[in-house]
Amino acid sequence: MASLRKLLVLACSIGSALSATCVVPGGTSDDAPAIKAALATCNNGGTVVLSGTYTIATFLNTTALNNVAIELSGTINLAPTISYWKASSFQLVYQSAYTSWLIGGQGIHIYGGGSYNGGGDTWYAAGTTGPIPWTIYNAKNVLVENIKMTQSPFWHNFVYQSQNVTFDNINIHAIQTDGTQAQNTDGWDVYRSDNIKIINSYIVNGDDCVSLKPNATNVLIESLYCQGSHGISMGSVGQYAGVQDIIQNVLVKNITMVNTSNGARIKAWGGSSSATSTSGGGNGYVQNVTFQDFHCEGCALPIVIDQCYSTSASTCVTYPSKVLINDIHYISVTGTGTKSKEVVSMVCSDICEDITATGTSLVGSSGSSEYFCTNIASLSSLDFPCSVDGSIHDDHKKDNFINIVKDNYHKCNSINHSIHKLH
Repeated sequence: MASLRKLLVLACSIGSALSATCVVPGGTSDDAPAIKAALATCNNGGTVVLSGTYTIATFLNTTALNNVAIELSGTINLAPTISYWKASSFQLVYQSAYTSWLIGGQGIHIYGGGSYNGGGDTWYAAGTTGPIPWTIYNAKNVLVENIKMTQSPFWHNFVYQSQNVTFDNINIHAIQTDGTQAQNTDGWDVYRSDNIKIINSYIVNGDDCVSLKPNATNVLIESLYCQGSHGISMGSVGQYAGVQDIIQNVLVKNITMVNTSNGARIKAWGGSSSATSTSGGGNGYVQNVTFQDFHCEGCALPIVIDQCYSTSASTCVTYPSKVLINDIHYISVTGTGTKSKEVVSMVCSDICEDITATGTSLVGSSGSSEYFCTNIASLSSLDFPCSVDGSIHDDHKKDNFINIVKDNYHKCNSINHSIHKLH
């Protein structure tokens, strides 16, 4: 360790305590100790430069960072050593996740245009998940920008019990070498965190593009391209009996979804008879969530509310979900679904209130559209006809739908008349 620190000092140029620069040489079988030592040396105002090629082969714990920059212009490779990572990663408390790198503290800036390769092929071939490449952990005031991430063995980014974290211009590509998409490769998971921004990013993966886990609040997800994913998901929540889960104050805006299994998605577990259940029975709420300017190209289901997620229908009848879903708004959700007609599925096991939709324009692969709703209290606030079997039953909804069609017809005639006058 002494020789390592000496090497780092030789690689550092220090003009003052607030402008230290530590260049990590890289190129060894395990560069994690050198990266950790550099962050210790250049903590409190300095910059660590990663401009070469680096291997992370052992767990990297950097949780006391303060006002430090990591300039990643080179390439980090996560060593695909299954036995080591299974035994020696940092175990996180949620859904058996574990990570190879904890990044914690305050005033952290990661940037530089470089890449982080998760070496996922080894894990995919073994049929198992690996460590999350890095986790923003008990941190605040963090900016991660202009980074490429490839082939994570599990979720790409985990934000854990943190505040004021922004990801900007992140390129994620989780395709196996044989060309197939890798499963369980969420772009982001946010857990027990507040004031999070995920913006201006491009994601090709095999699971949720973004998943807000329990107690994610005040979140902006804007200007994303998501391909092959399971959608942008609120949840899942309510998995653990006796535990309160909250997702609140979320804006999802200017999103393009291509060839995905879901689009704008909310998922909550049903109830349970067991007070110690780990498969439903939790309580809480999903509240004040807006999906705006959300475009689907080949989404299996563009709009989904599932209040019986991973719960049998019979269980949900007896034990409805204890997670309330209300104050949910869809503004200009457009595009195509891959099912013949079904483009909306809102299934609540208990009443979901204040669900609204305006500017909806969705069509199934047959050219027709059906909208399925169960226990949605605010049907009159939707701009599409929605029922248990997808058809229009009551005169009020039928008249409302006809009025929408008539209104659009008159608007088109008015526009055509104006164009005619111009000619």
